[in-house]
Amino acid sequence: MCGECHRRKTDPDQAMYVVHMFQPEFRAAWPGRRRPAAGTVRGVTPPSPVLRPSRIPTAETLTPRTLRDLLVVVLAVTSGATDAIGFLALGSAFTSVMTGNLVLTGIAVADTDLTALALTLTAIGSFVLGAALGARTAGTAASGDPVWPRAVTVALTAELALLTGFAAGWWALGSEPPEVAFLPLLGLNAAALGLQSSAIQRFGVSGLSTTYLTGTLTAVVIRLVSGRPLREVAHSLWILLGLVAGAATATLLVATAPVAVPALQLGTLALVLAVARRSARLRLVVDAG
Repeated sequence: MCGECHRRKTDPDQAMYVVHMFQPEFRAAWPGRRRPAAGTVRGVTPPSPVLRPSRIPTAETLTPRTLRDLLVVVLAVTSGATDAIGFLALGSAFTSVMTGNLVLTGIAVADTDLTALALTLTAIGSFVLGAALGARTAGTAASGDPVWPRAVTVALTAELALLTGFAAGWWALGSEPPEVAFLPLLGLNAAALGLQSSAIQRFGVSGLSTTYLTGTLTAVVIRLVSGRPLREVAHSLWILLGLVAGAATATLLVATAPVAVPALQLGTLALVLAVARRSARLRLVVDAG
């Protein structure tokens, strides 16, 4: 292979063609002369580029950060599903939206609705306990952390245990829990999302969350209004869409197939844990962010 061909092969985006002068149709142009090895023709519009298989993103070619970001979106699906379950099937309280629960607490106090008050206070208290456990388990971001610290996996495993407890109770009660079971089931779900909230903070990425997303939405609006490109907020938008998708799917399951409700939570979280444990790329240490 000539040097020009080698350069052309290693840099296929060059707008030029390599013309081999030793081809038969060019030999007559240099009778008795030493023919060059190759030449180039510039200023010619190349054909439409062909997307090579090696350039198509796959599970093997994703960067560590991109893989982490995808897993965070899946966790947002878990969060949206769990919140929808609490609101629709466990007494109309949230399991991660503590701002909403605080408002509901104020309403319950004003209406002297002790049942609603017990539900919101249970959700808030359980979330706080879960967040505290998650903070102790996952710790805080530190210099030299890999893209996905092992402590995050440990914390999410604890979350899986809590959601498994919820699933056992849900199925034991025939997938239609009575009001007397609302408090413990709601508490398990709220504690699970509290754990997840703290675990995500270990990544040390400013503004990253899978549960309290009002700030995420605000940041997206500010960046877009400021003229920043859409790609800078793409991951945040995917997280928001993941939350909505999880809530929508859980709503459909509650209405049509309640026995499958816990499977959505367990399946998405188990997927994240499986990838996190098997992927060596997530254990790489890269610059913060």
